[in-house]
Amino acid sequence: MPSQPSPPPVLDVPADLVAPVFDRRRAWLVTALIVTFMIINFADKSVLGLAADPIMDELGISHSAYGLISSSYSILFSLSGLVVGFFSARVSSRVLLFVMCLVWGLAQLPVLIVTAVPALVVGRVLLGAAEGPATPMSMHALYEWFPVGRRGLPSALQISGAALGTLIAAPVVTWLITQFGWRSAFAALAVTSLVWSAVWWFVGRDGPYDQPAVRVPAKTGRPVREPAETGVPVREPAETEGPVRVPYRRLLLSGTVIGSVTSAFGASWAMALSQAWLPSYLKNELAMSPGTAAAVLSAVSALSFVLLLSLSPVVDRLTRRGVSLRLSGGVPQGVAVACAGVAMAVFPFVGPMPLRLALIAVAFAVHSIAFPLHYMTAAAVVPDSQRGALFGIVAATGTLPGLLAPSLTGRLLDTAPSAGAGYTQSFALAAVVMITCGAVAVCCIRPARDAARLGALRDRPEPVSPDPVR
Repeated sequence: MPSQPSPPPVLDVPADLVAPVFDRRRAWLVTALIVTFMIINFADKSVLGLAADPIMDELGISHSAYGLISSSYSILFSLSGLVVGFFSARVSSRVLLFVMCLVWGLAQLPVLIVTAVPALVVGRVLLGAAEGPATPMSMHALYEWFPVGRRGLPSALQISGAALGTLIAAPVVTWLITQFGWRSAFAALAVTSLVWSAVWWFVGRDGPYDQPAVRVPAKTGRPVREPAETGVPVREPAETEGPVRVPYRRLLLSGTVIGSVTSAFGASWAMALSQAWLPSYLKNELAMSPGTAAAVLSAVSALSFVLLLSLSPVVDRLTRRGVSLRLSGGVPQGVAVACAGVAMAVFPFVGPMPLRLALIAVAFAVHSIAFPLHYMTAAAVVPDSQRGALFGIVAATGTLPGLLAPSLTGRLLDTAPSAGAGYTQSFALAAVVMITCGAVAVCCIRPARDAARLGALRDRPEPVSPDPVR
């Protein structure tokens, strides 16, 4: 029988509210589907880069033209994440994820029908618009299935989809391109997205931790019944309360949300540098072969994955034991981003190669634990009905380093006396951003205080339902 969740540690819960049942089996099935969803998401993003050379050769386009095609992915990315976040209060997560992945599959088709630059641009713009909401909305869907004290591990697994994509999807996509041509990779991803959409439509459900609260009138003397479908006691009858809402201005100006967004900004800066410039730095400045550089990048991804899976169960245990979310989630994310920033500032000046590589791993991997934790701390002060919209705002803000960090680094490389000096300046800038963001997160994230000020009953007990469908 599913176990009852621990009481939320941040806010007191009225005794006359009925707590939902934690359906362990269904929750982890949904988690497995969402992790697969994120792996497909990474593969869709990376396929154009992996197929860059054969596409440029066949279509006869320059590197500049190819760069514009690649950048077209970001045109609607942030905007769509923000817009869909606000729709999440009215549209089922099941429907949102189904439509997103369905569009991913369709976005791969134009280039299979017409092999030309306009088809590539149309496909990438459509893909970016459909993938902008992917991370916040899939995290929102996970939170519907897990109570406070059980969200750390599933959140880490969802965030680790990119690392898993590096270890799983990239080699498979590369093999398809090598063996069957670059179109086969687009076709395979289209089929994979459509299959996932079909499975999710029939298997995915919305969880019980995002439903209107149920209040049982005090001293009614009503008997407790045991429904045959769950075997879990439920008091009846109940009166449904309207959802608690807080003005978004107050939410966004709360210290916890500011600190959570700031930690994500610092972590995203390091991630953007890792994706855009770390391979070039390893090959050109450290004189590594492509194979060695790829091995280092895989090692960094593996370290991120291990850290995510190791830390999250610890956070869950601390939360269930009554440790404040500030200490279990807020402080660790700020410290992680700041420590990664310190390593970022130091490693260009370290001589011994093993020590330099160790510091590179810290700089580009340790910050990753901020991603699941900043969602947890932000969710602590937002009503459940507004969580998806807030996650969309957080995600839209978090994409800004993806636009800033690579371009600023390129400018520094062009204006510095040498490439090595440009990289050093770039890593120093990243260190300043990350250390500042980490310090702000540690100082500002105080979920209990802000939740009390906002009056948002986060994770209040809700109707018991083993398989809720909106």
